[in-house]
Amino acid sequence: SVSVSAHNAVIGLAKAPGSTGPWDKFCFGLDASTLQERLFVSEDNVDGFLGTVLCPSFCSQSALESQPLIEVLDVTEDRIQIRLK
Repeated sequence: SVSVSAHNAVIGLAKAPGSTGPWDKFCFGLDASTLQERLFVSEDNVDGFLGTVLCPSFCSQSALESQPLIEVLDVTEDRIQIRLK
């Protein structure tokens, strides 16, 4: 579904029947050649993003094991609560 006002646009998405689990990402753009990818906020996506930022591919296994545990606690329109251990 689509709802457009003077200052906002909302697109409601629905999963196909039989599809389960949270969405990881979505793509948007004017046409297929200009699509941009965006990730939904989830523990896996936050871990993956911070893993690439904090420890590039040349990090050792011991450095990977010592990385903090990241837990997404709450996501609302105006805030995201994340706990690091």
